[in-house]
Amino acid sequence: MVKQLLAFAAAVLASFVVLARGSDFEFYKLSLIWPSSVCISAPQNCKSPIPKFFTIHGLWPTLKNGTAVPPYDQVTNKCNVNPLKPNEIVDKLTSIRGRLETKWPNLIKDKSDELYWETEWSHHGMCSDYPQDPLTYFTSTLNLAEDSKYDPLKVLGVPPSNTPHDIDTLLENVKKNVGYYPQISCSMPIKGTKQLYLKEIRFCFKRAMPPSALQDCPDDMDDMCRSVPPAQRTVMLPLPITTTSTTNVTPTLDHRNIMSPPASTTTSWPNLTCGSLVYVQWGIIGLLVLYVLARRNHVHEHVE
Repeated sequence: MVKQLLAFAAAVLASFVVLARGSDFEFYKLSLIWPSSVCISAPQNCKSPIPKFFTIHGLWPTLKNGTAVPPYDQVTNKCNVNPLKPNEIVDKLTSIRGRLETKWPNLIKDKSDELYWETEWSHHGMCSDYPQDPLTYFTSTLNLAEDSKYDPLKVLGVPPSNTPHDIDTLLENVKKNVGYYPQISCSMPIKGTKQLYLKEIRFCFKRAMPPSALQDCPDDMDDMCRSVPPAQRTVMLPLPITTTSTTNVTPTLDHRNIMSPPASTTTSWPNLTCGSLVYVQWGIIGLLVLYVLARRNHVHEHVE
């Protein structure tokens, strides 16, 4: 009996953790990629022609602290009930396929667009508000990314060039143009230099169906942007790469998941929200109480 109670308490505790880590997210983060920053060090590894506009990386359910909700997992992160599997979504995107191929392509050569969409669904769509409706999830993302109000080439306030810009200045430009701070993601693709490149800009939207209202991003720079001292914190928005310029670029490509989801894709305790920690604490207390009661019963039975 005691073992059964302990097993039940452990199952309840585990369910609290799963619920807290899954559907309990605060906002969406729309991430847009500057293809030139991804491809500049080895354009031959990217599909041609390389887009001259920001393309979509994804729309990510995000916790209050700015950490992405981990991918759906039947055991560790059952964030939604029976979400559509990644290999089932492409057929449902037929009506928007042309828009997806233009605005949401896989930039890497020999990697299909379909694989990219399936990966984004696996890592983010399955834990969104549209677990059985990929068409609405992808359409909502396209609608945001195609809105000229959020065109990074307009709101950043600077054109692509070979001139580095102060990151704080770019953040202030976006704040002035859209009313809220984004998050800027950096890369350092050219080996032998410490020059940062603007890899992505991310807009944060309040959770809604569909998301439409902006809010400040909790963290306005990613870790790579902060990898250099503040006095040297400049970022370059490189010129678009054309076919004729590819042969002039020789540095080696940095292969560190240039088209991958954000870092927080594994189950880890620090991502738990404050509310979920309360559940965890009460679950642990419950286990301790059950253990004490079991010990007392055992002592009484021995005495009798």
